[in-house]
Amino acid sequence: MKVFITGGAGFIGCNLADAHMKRGDEVIVFDNLSRKGTDANLAWLRENHGDRLTFVRGDIRDFDALRAALPARTGRVYHMAGQVAVTTSVVNPREDFEINAFGTFNVLEAVRANAPQAITFYASTNKVYGGMEDIVVVEDTTRYRYRDLPLGIPEDRLLDFHSPYGCSKGTGDQYVRDYARIYGMKTVVFRQSCIYGLRQFGVEDQGWIAHFCIAARLGRPISIYGNGKQVRDVLWIDDLVAAYNAASDHIDVAAGQIYNIGGGPNITMSIWTEFGPMLAKLAGHPILVTYGDWRPGDQPVYISDIRKAEHDLKWTPRVSMPEGVERLWRWIDANPQLFG
Repeated sequence: MKVFITGGAGFIGCNLADAHMKRGDEVIVFDNLSRKGTDANLAWLRENHGDRLTFVRGDIRDFDALRAALPARTGRVYHMAGQVAVTTSVVNPREDFEINAFGTFNVLEAVRANAPQAITFYASTNKVYGGMEDIVVVEDTTRYRYRDLPLGIPEDRLLDFHSPYGCSKGTGDQYVRDYARIYGMKTVVFRQSCIYGLRQFGVEDQGWIAHFCIAARLGRPISIYGNGKQVRDVLWIDDLVAAYNAASDHIDVAAGQIYNIGGGPNITMSIWTEFGPMLAKLAGHPILVTYGDWRPGDQPVYISDIRKAEHDLKWTPRVSMPEGVERLWRWIDANPQLFG
């Protein structure tokens, strides 16, 4: 099978590419290599897979480049490219829109023109639900929690785009869904929670688990915005790859659908009051942090209700957070030269 991945040298994209090439598929990675770590990820893919990998340096804002790179016989398209940070979107909302909204439109039009039969995946975000100020949140000793939603936020939650990032990703989210309805394309939207794992070069405003691990390993400063009790459900990268494969295996059900994909209520962590001690144990010493004001659009708690994905796709997360974080720590500890 031919597989086309925008942002294929990024964290999620390179793990998808690796999984496909391990099973014998040919993968085209379309990436502008603007994100930290993408050069290293691309080199890793080339070293491990050779001729099964085709790399095209391009930008999703360039429709002609997308059409030229996308083969007619493509079986799957993964749209993983994007501007990924709320803070960056606030500083430069125009660029954020051009990449996430217009870029996603370009990807859909390229698929519709060249490979309308392809299963097309879009990596959306829980930020499409906004701040969810109407939901009662309770503050406990180490974390926030929903008072009335023990299983988390379902897909039928009203959309309330908050921040330019939420607006641009939400625009793409709805376009991808509608192309299944209007043009009969086999599109699937994953509203992803916090994904973490190997090959992730986390930075302060995106990829918090990897960022904290890298900073702790290299002795770099860590800033916590808010009080550190913010809770997220988290998902190990291999479990996410399994979810994409499950959606492909059940495409007759999944086409045109939207799924919340994350660790769900059973795999959650507060970003510092609970994660901090876990990280200190791995590092072998206390970790000092500084605290700052809350950031725009930051949710005190977000947990995905993943029952729809479990039912439709016959998928469930398997890797616990302690197991996943230890794997990530070991990889960072063994490869400090990658994070210079």
